[in-house]
Amino acid sequence: MTPRPHRLGRSAVRVGTLAFGAAGIGNLFTPVTDDEATRAVDSAWEAGVRYFDTAPHYGLGLSERRLGAALRARPRHEFAVSTKVGRILEPAPSAVGDDLAHGFAVPATHRRRWDFSARGVRRSIEESLERLGLDRIDIAYLHDPDDHLEQALEQAYPELERMRDEGVVGAIGAGMNHAGPLAHLVRETDVDAVLLAGRYTLLDQSGLVELLPLAAERGVGVVVGGVFNSGLLADPRPGATFDYAPARLDALSRALELQTVCERHGVPLRAAALHFPFGSPAVTSVLTGARSAAEVRDAATLLGHPVPDALWSDLKERGLLPADVPTPRLPPLAPVHPEQP
Repeated sequence: MTPRPHRLGRSAVRVGTLAFGAAGIGNLFTPVTDDEATRAVDSAWEAGVRYFDTAPHYGLGLSERRLGAALRARPRHEFAVSTKVGRILEPAPSAVGDDLAHGFAVPATHRRRWDFSARGVRRSIEESLERLGLDRIDIAYLHDPDDHLEQALEQAYPELERMRDEGVVGAIGAGMNHAGPLAHLVRETDVDAVLLAGRYTLLDQSGLVELLPLAAERGVGVVVGGVFNSGLLADPRPGATFDYAPARLDALSRALELQTVCERHGVPLRAAALHFPFGSPAVTSVLTGARSAAEVRDAATLLGHPVPDALWSDLKERGLLPADVPTPRLPPLAPVHPEQP
């Protein structure tokens, strides 16, 4: 059994409850071999995952190439792939060293150039299709347009609309680490979906202030990433990271309190973190990054772990969650192999 695929917003694209984030197989922070990357994707498939997210940014295209290769033999109508626009990869033949300054353990063969122009968006999608080896992109997100919102709204978004009309992409949206700009995009455009990273978690519920209610009202699907806030909610200990920086003492203390209460209810903290976003009716998927088959299996197992309502009540009574946070309800289960319409 696997989570039932749901329509992403008003689009025809269907995504499952658990999504595979492919930054890890683009050598995020440390190298992953081609075989390890393939095994991670294969393990996700075996667990019933049918939605895979990537981007040109991840490993200077390595993530897209590896994901495409791992999915090549799979029936195309059975899975959805999202990628992103906003960063063009330009060859850098004279560059030396690696790309670790941007977080990826790959040779610095290319440089990234911000480009939210209409021409840049179309070029980005065309190059992603080539790297992935696909004939269409199921979901195209504007990638981190925080500092480029004007150009993204005036040029990139209309081009994505045209490509959606042409059938080159199935659904369009934006992916960001901040809820406010995403809410602005939901109000001002006809996006199908947004990818919200790190802002609707056990430690940060800022997505609930405006974005999630607005998305539910307008029929926009929300994919939630960063549910572990880059590590602290996966393993709260001194030295753990919160949003990719060393966790402050107050954040660590809160995470340890959350862990203690979860353990009293027989629930791993990581399971509670994966379940939490499904309190919002707008949330269709939780996206978790994975770089190995073991990490994929772990996420699938944790998502299937029962979480009693009493846990959420306890967390609210202790002030570890706001009283108005909706109780998470996982979608029903269905057989593996969801077909795209």
